[in-house]
Amino acid sequence: MATTVQVIKKAWDWLVDLVEGEDGPDEVIYDPVHIAGVIVGSLCAMGVLFWLLWALLVCEGGLFVKMIPFLRVVFTSKTLRDFGYEGYPYELGIFEGWIVNLVAFVLTIALLIGIWWVFQPKKEKPS
Repeated sequence: MATTVQVIKKAWDWLVDLVEGEDGPDEVIYDPVHIAGVIVGSLCAMGVLFWLLWALLVCEGGLFVKMIPFLRVVFTSKTLRDFGYEGYPYELGIFEGWIVNLVAFVLTIALLIGIWWVFQPKKEKPS
């Protein structure tokens, strides 16, 4: 049975060999700058995705909480004042944060269109 010290020493030796060990002739060589770029790019992409989802669904109640009252104002006799609106920018009632939700919605649609454009199959040009 291995002791804790032996396990830690074995893990340390593996880590040192991973960083300083010689690569075989058939090994793929990875540039540390490219690996760092992938890590930073991934973190930025996760940050953008988090902000979009937070701004769309959570900020001041999210966009979907504001949709039904907006439709009621447009299509029924309800007014903005019925939902707590007293005047921009002082008291917006349930519509507080609508600009953030709307910007996030537009950016999400743009992101989805961009992803669709990148991944759609390209049509062959007739020769």
